Amino acid sequence: MKKWYMLAALLIIIGVGAGILYFAVYQPSTMRLPNDVTMETAWGKPYAFGDLPPKVRLVEFMYTSCPDICPNTTMQMAKLRDRLKKAGVFGSKVEFITITIDPARDTNEKLQTYAHTFGVTSDGQGWMFLRGSEADTKKVANAFHFQYRDPGNGMIVHTTLAYLLDRNGRVVEQIGMGASRFHVDEVYKAIMEELS
Repeated sequence: MKKWYMLAALLIIIGVGAGILYFAVYQPSTMRLPNDVTMETAWGKPYAFGDLPPKVRLVEFMYTSCPDICPNTTMQMAKLRDRLKKAGVFGSKVEFITITIDPARDTNEKLQTYAHTFGVTSDGQGWMFLRGSEADTKKVANAFHFQYRDPGNGMIVHTTLAYLLDRNGRVVEQIGMGASRFHVDEVYKAIMEELS
């Protein structure tokens, strides 16, 4: 009887280990920006994921009327941007991408206003604020296993992760959103390690 308990415990441990390996290592390594999607910047220019030069990128999904976690995350990214600028790598080697998951309501003007809040006043500053069709937005979100839905009140329920991509566009780290989970020092260190 003791052998059966040992065997059952061993199988449970193997199963849990396989699950952790899948969600922590394999699944993130398959996440990437889809090459066949072109979105539009807040200033109306096309931004084609298939034509991106190699850079380390930080990808955030948000919507401008989010009351808490989205603007808190974007604020942490602004602090991170300032540190990366001081290090001389922001824009040239590191780029931020912020994608709205509410393209129907987040017009170019609303995205521009949101971007201005965080010191971004035009394209070409190393931080792209993007919107796309509903289908393209869903396609990009699905590529990262980022889930979201509007229950009908305009307050979108969504995954609370941002994504750090290496120069080849593969996710190397999933980062918690919000002031309490997005740790600027840790993300800065991860970016600098990717650049070394």
